[in-house]
Amino acid sequence: MLSINIICIGKIKEKFFKEAINEYSKRLSKYCKLNILELPDEKIPEKINLSIENEIKVKECNNIINHIKKDSYVICLDLQGKELTSEELSKNIENISMQSSQITFIIGGSLGLNKKLLDISNQKICFSKMTFPHQLIRIFLLEQLFRAFKISNGETYHK
Repeated sequence: MLSINIICIGKIKEKFFKEAINEYSKRLSKYCKLNILELPDEKIPEKINLSIENEIKVKECNNIINHIKKDSYVICLDLQGKELTSEELSKNIENISMQSSQITFIIGGSLGLNKKLLDISNQKICFSKMTFPHQLIRIFLLEQLFRAFKISNGETYHK
């Protein structure tokens, strides 16, 4: 069974977000082994400059890199990534699963991901050019993964 790892910066505090994550996690258990790893976010000071911003991104991204499992296919969620349809994501996951038994999705903190992490990723995807809180992106990702598996298995799911 394919393992899907989601490494994300920041904890989910809101009950309604947790409920949505739990629901999609339960639905996905039929199709894959899902692991969600929440890593702590660095405190962002009131007054921030490019140097401090880069320091924070380096710390967060190094922590992420230390938790990526060996031989995992890495997909970063990034504003500069490729936008995919649900059908394209489904086909993408099918193709990746033929060469790797695990896929790791990376969701960065509020400042995003640094070049080092983006460079080691196998792929970068973008859900939207709009900015969303990381809590919502996590739910979007889980929903799209569930939809992708439904599409791959020829099962119906609302459009």
